[in-house]
Amino acid sequence: MSYINPSDFAKKMVDAGEAKVFMSTRDTLIRAYMAGAILALAAAFAVTVTVNTGNPLIGALLFPVGFCMLYLLGFDLLTGVFTLVPLALIDRRRGVTMKGLWRNWGLVFAGNFAGAFTVAVFMAIIVTFGFSEAPNEVGQKIGHIGEGRTLGYAAHGAAGMLTLFVRAVMCNWMVSTGVVAAMMSTSVSGKIMAMWMPILIFFYMGFEHSIVNMFLFPAGLLLGGKFTIMDYLIWNEIPTVLGNMVGGLTFVGAMIYATHYKTSPARIPDTADEQPLAVPAE
Repeated sequence: MSYINPSDFAKKMVDAGEAKVFMSTRDTLIRAYMAGAILALAAAFAVTVTVNTGNPLIGALLFPVGFCMLYLLGFDLLTGVFTLVPLALIDRRRGVTMKGLWRNWGLVFAGNFAGAFTVAVFMAIIVTFGFSEAPNEVGQKIGHIGEGRTLGYAAHGAAGMLTLFVRAVMCNWMVSTGVVAAMMSTSVSGKIMAMWMPILIFFYMGFEHSIVNMFLFPAGLLLGGKFTIMDYLIWNEIPTVLGNMVGGLTFVGAMIYATHYKTSPARIPDTADEQPLAVPAE
């Protein structure tokens, strides 16, 4: 597997965040677009598998294939840059500023949304034969997901909003763990193994991923889901983006940075407090 120690891949995390800040606008948008599209295809695949088998676990087991593909191809998700880019700012890398951070996040958001929306349109066409008939079973499932994860939260008011936010935090705790875990290995097989586990957990547990939702909810609206654009934005996408940001940066990026990159000095034993070993009586 060619395992890399945490102290070594922690530096790779900061270096990656710095590189993303200075990436050209064209490259950032292209990589974000492709990441959003591939992850959306993986979500459509997982929903199709779940509908056809009746077993959500099988869909969740297969969903990570999309995440692994986009990572190995060097594409960028908003959830990943939420974790990596701030580390370059915290580390005071030369030329890295808040303006550069917001520029990267904004471009990646736009690219991810464009890619996911493209797949949403394509899937809506496929499951309705070009909008010439009612959605098939997969299309109906996508529409119901959109209703349950907008109006379902809204029905619980503040408690629903809290639940949505916590699910988003937990999501990027797992997704960013997958991003970082891929840095533990230099082999393709090792990277895939390390990424697969946390991505499986997030998808099967129903946590909220902002880019997956950029596909599910626009597709749901195109397929006649009984919720509105404002329902989608207020009762899903905006809180999910905020929760993803908190989860990735707080529970993954900051924690690894603090304990593996900027380690505290090791404690030195106080010899004055050492007591001689007791010698058992004969």
